[in-house]
Amino acid sequence: MSDSQITIKLTSDEALVLSHWLENLQMTDLSRVVDDPAVWAPIHRIAGTLDKALPELFAPDYDQRLEAARQRLRPED
Repeated sequence: MSDSQITIKLTSDEALVLSHWLENLQMTDLSRVVDDPAVWAPIHRIAGTLDKALPELFAPDYDQRLEAARQRLRPED
């Protein structure tokens, strides 16, 4: 197996919403959600990469930014 890397591109809104979801996921009883421990290495890597790339995580208005991003990503009915 090769050690080639995969690049995933996300919008800022997608990254912010995904980062929040991953943080919540990591705070749960992970064994109930993911039954294969091998999955945790990439999940932690993605979460760590997002944490470093998103200064919004530390903004005083983080909750408002997160909700605005969620609204923009939700499909219109």
